[in-house]
Amino acid sequence: MNSAHEKQFSVYEVFSQKNPGSGFVHQFSLLAPNHEAALLMARENFMRRESCSNIWVINREDIHGLSPEERKSLERLDNKSYRETRGYGNVQSKWRRHKEAYENKMVMEQKGG
Repeated sequence: MNSAHEKQFSVYEVFSQKNPGSGFVHQFSLLAPNHEAALLMARENFMRRESCSNIWVINREDIHGLSPEERKSLERLDNKSYRETRGYGNVQSKWRRHKEAYENKMVMEQKGG
């Protein structure tokens, strides 16, 4: 293709969904003049490959991501351990210790009083 012809085409990313309850998965990229042609090409490709319930075609220029600096904001903060379930794993043993301490305290008060 010459450069004038290449400028008329765009890269489209193709996503498919196997069944209505599943998520979309990236399959491949294709070169097409518009989204209608990209959808037609993707449909033709999937008719030969495998069955699916839905197809998305998205112009690559319309996909935006985070810059490396912005990705740092996705890192997990260390002060959020209260949101993790592992903190609840030993609740029963904690209750047992507190119950025993309470019972021991009550026995001591009864003996003393």
